[in-house]
Amino acid sequence: MEEKKFDPNSLIGFVLIFGIFIWIMYQNQPSEAEVAAEKAKKELVVANETKAKENVNTTKEVAAPAVAGDTVQLANLKKSLGDFAYSATLPSAKEAYTTIENKLITLKIANKGGYIVEATLKNYERFKKGSGELVALIKDNNANLNVQLVTNDNRTLNTKDLFFEPTLTKNGEDQILSMRLKAGADAYLEYKYVLKANDYMLDFDIQSQGLNKVLNAAKPLNLEWDLKAYSNEKSLTTENRYSEMYYEYEDGKSDYLGQSKDKTENVEKVSYIAYKQHFFSSILLTDVPFEKAELYTNNLVGGDNIDTTYTKQFKAIVPLAFKNGEIDEKMNWYYGPTDYKLLKTYDRNLEDIVALGWGIFGWINRHAFIPMFGFLTLFIQQGWAIVLFTILVKLVMSPITYKSFLSQAKMKVLRPEIAELGEKFKKEPMKKQQETMKLYNKAGVNPMAGCVPGLLQMPVFYALFQFFPSELSLRQKGFLWADDLSSFDSIYQLPFHIPAYGNHISLFPILASIAIFFYMKMTTGDQQMQAPQQEGMPDMAKMMKIMVYISPLMMLLFFNSYASGLSLYYFISNTITIGIMLVIKNYIIDSDKIHAQIQENKLKEPKKQGKFQKKLQEVMEQQEALKEQQKKK
Repeated sequence: MEEKKFDPNSLIGFVLIFGIFIWIMYQNQPSEAEVAAEKAKKELVVANETKAKENVNTTKEVAAPAVAGDTVQLANLKKSLGDFAYSATLPSAKEAYTTIENKLITLKIANKGGYIVEATLKNYERFKKGSGELVALIKDNNANLNVQLVTNDNRTLNTKDLFFEPTLTKNGEDQILSMRLKAGADAYLEYKYVLKANDYMLDFDIQSQGLNKVLNAAKPLNLEWDLKAYSNEKSLTTENRYSEMYYEYEDGKSDYLGQSKDKTENVEKVSYIAYKQHFFSSILLTDVPFEKAELYTNNLVGGDNIDTTYTKQFKAIVPLAFKNGEIDEKMNWYYGPTDYKLLKTYDRNLEDIVALGWGIFGWINRHAFIPMFGFLTLFIQQGWAIVLFTILVKLVMSPITYKSFLSQAKMKVLRPEIAELGEKFKKEPMKKQQETMKLYNKAGVNPMAGCVPGLLQMPVFYALFQFFPSELSLRQKGFLWADDLSSFDSIYQLPFHIPAYGNHISLFPILASIAIFFYMKMTTGDQQMQAPQQEGMPDMAKMMKIMVYISPLMMLLFFNSYASGLSLYYFISNTITIGIMLVIKNYIIDSDKIHAQIQENKLKEPKKQGKFQKKLQEVMEQQEALKEQQKKK
């Protein structure tokens, strides 16, 4: 029986894939310090919330409406609030709310602070479709907006503690809510919200009138916006991985912070700040870029086994500059889904917050996978769309797959001659390599040809790895036993937590791991065709045999808590690849014809070596010459 040899060239592709798995797992695993600090963070959150409640009670007492003739109370308000004590004497100085809404979103704005206390998306539900609980980006005091006011007498006031006067009007289908913090009958700071029909984006202006004699214009007003991101998805680990702060700065540049570690960043010329909660985002945009911004994120999750309400703490501080002694800032709020196609319609570069990968990976997703998958879902449901999508991708990649198998077949035909060279020059490893390279050149065979197709498929592999967890249309869409293709497809809940695996068993990753196991068994059986093992070199055949088991295991561990749509894709993809391999091997590639062609190539003039092969040949010849000189000495 012909002895099977191993082709280490094919190992390169697998090692690269394995390296990517290891790198991604390392980058996304929480550190021991983060896990150890989680308990302290939770205690701190509880303490802060308790303190906030105490502050609310105190503010109620200070800012309560003054009764006419109550000179003592008016005097106290004047002393504590200065000119803004006027706002506390109005009927609106009470815990009351104004609601504006359209078919997509409901916003509830409080008199106290003048900011949104509830932002609910009407067409999306939390965790599992049918639960009835809608996605709320803001609720239960998880967010706040504050403008720090510095008066001429050096008094510092916070708008979050003061009462605004609401006025709701309509202009056609537009709802216009004016919230005014008054320092007199004609002196005020105004928040103006304009909500349009069928739009997640609303206009938001901050303006002042008559405050040039009240506020210290030498000190810019600091706008502070903070939010604790609610967990709205099934997989806390995945949601936390894709919850982060994005921002655009310096005329179109974009960046992010807060994937897994606490971080503070100071940036200039900021045109938008986005608090992304995986599939949903809260975004503050400005017409004229903020001169600078201080951005802060704090990771509140230490692992999937920790039950928590929130994923990340976000905070931004930006200065509002005076213009002729007054404030006039034109901005927008966006509260809605992190949908690439929807965000792109605003023409504000908001689609950059969707994690599609950098460079060529993002290009493939934006210009190939998103349009292709979007087209398929117009006609069929998401699960079947993934199956058809996989088939189309495999068809597009089939020429590369064919070339890879053809290269393997050529190498297999040359195996006996390579073995002869190995036996002939077994005591001269360098000479054996030189002769082997000459054989490849004469036969017209490129030993790297089997590896190059694998490398060409890597951009597609990584692009898909980014595409599925970011595709909003997969959220809460079921297929077979999976109830949510954007999350894991648990078929059994474990009573304990396994490190790096989780507390549940997902079926699609198991099927994908089995498929990749058989695929690697087939490829290693066909590709072990290189020369006998050299002294001092690792046993590549043994390494490859180990990889046959390690790769499926890594997929099983990593994908257990990942988007089941991605596991479904790899299961279908590897199954199709196995079928293609069998067809090519048994019905397309003819070893006798390949052998005859190789023998014919040997009779021709050897092909001109490529730069890489030529350089490699020169290096080996130099080493062989150096070795001969050393022997003579």
